[in-house]
Amino acid sequence: MPALDAGRMKLALVLVLSIVHVMHGCHVWATADGRPLGPTRTLVVKPGTSIQVEIMCPMDFDVVQVAGPKLSFGDRRWRAGTRHTLVFVKRGLYRFVATNVQTPEERGLETLGETNHLRLAVRVR
Repeated sequence: MPALDAGRMKLALVLVLSIVHVMHGCHVWATADGRPLGPTRTLVVKPGTSIQVEIMCPMDFDVVQVAGPKLSFGDRRWRAGTRHTLVFVKRGLYRFVATNVQTPEERGLETLGETNHLRLAVRVR
C-alpha cells in the first residue's frame, strides 16, 4: 500500500450551526452545543468549507438562497431534527433566509415579541 503524501492532503473544515428555540424571538442561530448567536449570522470561510446546520427547534423551516453562487442543497423545507450540509466551493458572498413554516402557537411554544426571520451570510475568500 503506498504511503500518503501529507504535502498533498487538504484539511476540510466543517462548521456546525444549529437553529434552536428561544423565548424572545422564537428561534435563533446557535453553536453546535446550543449557545445562542442571534437571528442574523455572518461567517467568513475558505473555499472548500462545509457548514452543517442542525434543526434543533421543534419547527420546520423553508430555506432559500437569496444571493451568491448557486448552491444545490436539496429540499428547501428543513424539518425539525434534521441536519443539512452546505459546501462552499466558489468564492463569493452567499446569503440565505430561513422562515419558520409553523407558528409558535401551532407548536405549543411560548415566545415573546416578533418571530425572527433567520438570516445567514457566508463570505468565501
